[in-house]
Amino acid sequence: MPPPVPRPLISFDWAIKRLLRQKANYAILEGFLSELLRRDVVIVNMPESETNKNGPEDKSNKVDILCEDQQGELMLIELQYYSEWDFLQRMLYGTSKLIANYMQMGDAYANVKKVYSINIVYFELGQGTDYVYHGTTSFIGLHRHDTLQMSPAQQEKLKKEAIYQIFPEYYIIKVNSFDNVAKDTLDEWIYYFKNNALPDRYAAKGLDKVAAQLKIDAMTTQEKIDYEAHLKNLAISHSMLDTVKIEGRSEGEIKKGKFSAQKLILRGFANEDIADIAGLSIEVVEEIRKEMN
Repeated sequence: MPPPVPRPLISFDWAIKRLLRQKANYAILEGFLSELLRRDVVIVNMPESETNKNGPEDKSNKVDILCEDQQGELMLIELQYYSEWDFLQRMLYGTSKLIANYMQMGDAYANVKKVYSINIVYFELGQGTDYVYHGTTSFIGLHRHDTLQMSPAQQEKLKKEAIYQIFPEYYIIKVNSFDNVAKDTLDEWIYYFKNNALPDRYAAKGLDKVAAQLKIDAMTTQEKIDYEAHLKNLAISHSMLDTVKIEGRSEGEIKKGKFSAQKLILRGFANEDIADIAGLSIEVVEEIRKEMN
């Protein structure tokens, strides 16, 4: 069997490892997760990407990124380029171990973390004609074929509406099966995963941040140095502009204070009272009084 062809640079993979470990750069990953889960995702924590390893024979689950959102739910994202025949079992192992690692001794089962397993694969995983698959857990009656539901008390205590919301959810994105026709905002992300480039038109959350980063990545070393110098100068300019605005407001307040002082002088107020009311020094009030005489 010939050796696998070296994979091209996958910018999203690179961006996760290089950029998205700092809160300032969460916007890219938040955009992708928001489009995939069809809700606004805000990342509040990004633990180490490798689960705790108990021993040399433990099959540690190395993932591209592990994050926790504002609802306390865990999202395990795997980008896999080469084929693995037991990848489905790997997905199961990863979610199971993650749940166990987040449970403390003596914790109530109600504290079990919700986990999303998100798998971006560049090989043919299983058989199917679609390129995005979503898996959930349901309990179907063997005799009456109804779907088991949560009781009202369970819904109230667990803050869930359906049983599948408790169990892990799995997403499989088969990048190579995508036909390069972006029919919605999630497809725009998949287009990027497949082509290492953005579609001509896009509206997906986070892709504008990707576009900005790709422009920086395409610069030469000297261009990056010049660009960083430009950003530094721009920050200084903004600071100077803010200072001018503050000073301008101060000058305006002084003019307003002098006008008030003039009115109070005409009404016969003492210098000390005028200074206190107008927010001026006594020396300034005395100078205003001299100018009016």
